[in-house]
Amino acid sequence: MERRLDDNKKKGVWRSLDWWTILIYLALLAFGWISICGASYDFDMGGNIFDFDSRSGMQIVWIGTSLALGFILLMLDDKLYDTFAYVFYIILLVALFITPFLAHDIKGSHSWIKIGPFSFQSAEFAKCATALALAKFMSTYGYNIGRAKDFLITLGIIVVPIVLIILQRETGSALVYLAFFLVLYREGMPGCVLFAGVSAVIYFVVGIRYEQTMLGYIPTSVGEFLVLLMVILFTAGMVRAYCGKTPVTRHILLYGLGIVTIALGFSALVIPFDIKWVLVSVCAAMILYLCYVALRERIMRYFYISLFALGSIGFFYSTDYVLNHTLEPHQRIRIYVLLGLTDDPSGAGYNVNQAKIAIGSGGLLGKGFLNGTQTKLKYVPEQDTDFIFCTVGEEEGFWGAAGVLVLFLILILRLIHLAERQPFAFGRIYGYCVMSVFLFHVFINVGMVLGLTPVIGIPLPFFSYGGSSLWGFTILLFIFLCIDARRNLARKD
Repeated sequence: MERRLDDNKKKGVWRSLDWWTILIYLALLAFGWISICGASYDFDMGGNIFDFDSRSGMQIVWIGTSLALGFILLMLDDKLYDTFAYVFYIILLVALFITPFLAHDIKGSHSWIKIGPFSFQSAEFAKCATALALAKFMSTYGYNIGRAKDFLITLGIIVVPIVLIILQRETGSALVYLAFFLVLYREGMPGCVLFAGVSAVIYFVVGIRYEQTMLGYIPTSVGEFLVLLMVILFTAGMVRAYCGKTPVTRHILLYGLGIVTIALGFSALVIPFDIKWVLVSVCAAMILYLCYVALRERIMRYFYISLFALGSIGFFYSTDYVLNHTLEPHQRIRIYVLLGLTDDPSGAGYNVNQAKIAIGSGGLLGKGFLNGTQTKLKYVPEQDTDFIFCTVGEEEGFWGAAGVLVLFLILILRLIHLAERQPFAFGRIYGYCVMSVFLFHVFINVGMVLGLTPVIGIPLPFFSYGGSSLWGFTILLFIFLCIDARRNLARKD
């Protein structure tokens, strides 16, 4: 009787399986393999694209093992992922910790562990473990993201892998984990937290971009002036949005901007001096004023907004240290190239320039399979891994590249649909984690190929060559498909 129930359960799982998502997955695998063939085939060397000594041949192995892995994951009970979520997370944290001690130096990174003829990157698998741990913790009874303790633990689950991966000098992979903040926003994280993150990006870009530009005849950096001015304006805006107190907002804008205007006029017309100290003083006075209002009216929101202003200033003045002492030289130069601070067509900007040429040369319909001149002549470095999308653009043209992006868009929308129909919080949260990771990878990878985002070296899902990334994305996706397929099977225990 028990065996019959298990058989019926498995049949129910196969009937409930979302085959549309699997078809999209298979289509992306097929197009990815075709792109790897185009990027790695060498006419001078000849050879067979199915030869296991070639990149395209080995990718068939990774695709085959990924399909087998996906089948195994579907066969497992979905309660396994819930029950052992923390165990998987701890195991992967240990793997991340020991990786720098075991990995060889590959282009300055210590993130690849070599076992025999194969190498794997623990950071790719840690994304799945982190997603499971987040889903497990955030779905516990009584969890409230608005409670400080719960929110800090949630942040810890995300931040610890980031720190361990940065120690491997793999900044690009570490940044992927920021995608999980989209999940927190879906689960009720206040919009002010997301706004603080966007503000940090603006501070960084504006501060670095205009750091060396002076404010006319005034000996003040335009970058510092604009960022400190934005801190005042953003803080006043948050007071108005979250506290609804017009007088407090008016006092900040009237006195703050009034003092800054007087200092600007005095420095421009009387005695030139660096007015950044005036701006810093205004920000300090604003923070103290908000703390006073918080104590007087017993409204903690004023205190939190003052922390935002203080954190903004601290973050801005720490960016110089991060840029010059945390990032690798090649990463720093890539940021300068992206922001237009340096022109380096033969150095850091070479990859992006060649990728743009390859995509542009494809035209509307492309040059055809194995006919891409830029890729065949090896003008684009990493053209079968991080810059695989330029091969799509050159050989398949605008319509092929657009078709690939549409497939990814359908996959992401489908994942959102599946996540929203989950009857349990664990499945919904994990589904959004999967969606966020895919969205981040596609957006950043395609963006860096087009020169819209910094080159941080992350793979394009199902397209970039390699077993670690393909296995990692497959595990992420098929665990969610397994959970979704069993959504209608009530948990009796």
